[in-house]
Amino acid sequence: MRADTLKYESFDNAKGAPRASSRLATSLTLAAMSLGYGVVQLDVTIVNTALDAMGRTLGGGVAELQWVVNAYTIAFAAFILTAGALGDRIGAKRVFMAGFAIFTAASLACALSPNAAVLIAARLAQGLAAAILVPNSLALLNHAYPDDRERGRAVAIWAAGASLALTAGPFVGGGLITLVGWRAIFLVNLPIGLTGLWLSWRYAAETTRTRSREIDLPGQLAAIGALGALAGAIIEGGALGWGHPAVIAAFVAAAILAVLFVWRESRAAQPMLPLSLFGHRLFALTSLVGLLVNIAIYGLIFVLSLYFQRINGLSAWWTGLAFVPMMGAVLPVNLLAPHLAERIGPCPTIVAGACVSALGCVGLLWIEAGTSYWAIFAQMIAISGGLGLLVPPLTSTLLGSVEKARSGIAAGVLNATRQTGSVLGVALFGSLVASEGAFMTGLHLSLVVSAAVLLLAGAVIGLGAPARG
Repeated sequence: MRADTLKYESFDNAKGAPRASSRLATSLTLAAMSLGYGVVQLDVTIVNTALDAMGRTLGGGVAELQWVVNAYTIAFAAFILTAGALGDRIGAKRVFMAGFAIFTAASLACALSPNAAVLIAARLAQGLAAAILVPNSLALLNHAYPDDRERGRAVAIWAAGASLALTAGPFVGGGLITLVGWRAIFLVNLPIGLTGLWLSWRYAAETTRTRSREIDLPGQLAAIGALGALAGAIIEGGALGWGHPAVIAAFVAAAILAVLFVWRESRAAQPMLPLSLFGHRLFALTSLVGLLVNIAIYGLIFVLSLYFQRINGLSAWWTGLAFVPMMGAVLPVNLLAPHLAERIGPCPTIVAGACVSALGCVGLLWIEAGTSYWAIFAQMIAISGGLGLLVPPLTSTLLGSVEKARSGIAAGVLNATRQTGSVLGVALFGSLVASEGAFMTGLHLSLVVSAAVLLLAGAVIGLGAPARG
């Protein structure tokens, strides 16, 4: 057996577990990281498919359903920077495994929730775990694949694993809801979590630790408060009215907390979000694009789920089937993306993806109550296909724009901006369709906003990136 193919055995002293630095171990590390990202994405489509069933069981309107979705994404976005920094401090492998354990336990709590309040709390715990999983999975990939080209392809496979989860989510979720009930959709996370934990423990190599890295608690609290207040203002604005005193107060609180967050980060010795990262041009641009793209895509997934179930009267099963082609289109395009990026450049590939998704949104502007599924099929494929095209080069470009020692925090920033976009998209578009009798007007306006935001994302990276990008 060749020594360069299989090199055994170094040990992780903290765990006493053997760590193979072979090609096989690298591949299984990639599998574990893909499971980590996949289980995070699985709950996006599964939960959206279950919205109507949850609403009927637990009670409440669109605003409560927005909180079920956004409790997850708020925690995800708010904690992800600290999770990346924690991985830099004590090792991404340890933190990643802790995240998998929390996500698995929180999924069980979601399945057992007796009411909406407990479900929202359990979703918050899931979001915290997701915040731990994603940046540390990328940090471990960055550590396992030092070569730029190999890393780009590994990231594409990592994203493809999430695409498989996105594709399977509606189909599996719809079937489970129909046969067992919505609580079963959270139980599928248990075997995934246990498998991911074992693979990570056995095969992943620990990253370099920066023990001097501190946790920025004031910055963390300000981030949670700002994002929670902003989401609350937008969600309740649709329910209470934009001029309601509570809504105005929440907007003001969000603005004050956001300013305090920036002020804290500019003065902290070890900030949660090092503002110096934004001195890297490509880093700043890709972070902004991640925010804009998720506003459009995840906001639309939320309102289309309600459209299929509450306007067109589809069951959870048929709603799940309706989303399968849309989600399934992401996987092959994810795999195509790195090859296209190698040929024309990553930034032009990101621009192309954003424009394809925007055209899909424009093509849906004529949707009405009762519109045939086949009349909107191609447009939905275009929306998701554009997303699949831009995510791998977006992720790889951001990781390559900073030094490897900061890969954990860099991955955290990208995912924080993307999840913040998801929060804003669900909150905004949900509010637009929340008014009684105004769903279709709100859906059309959501499509217009989505197309504009996606075109802006393409312009940002297309015009702002260096020529060699």
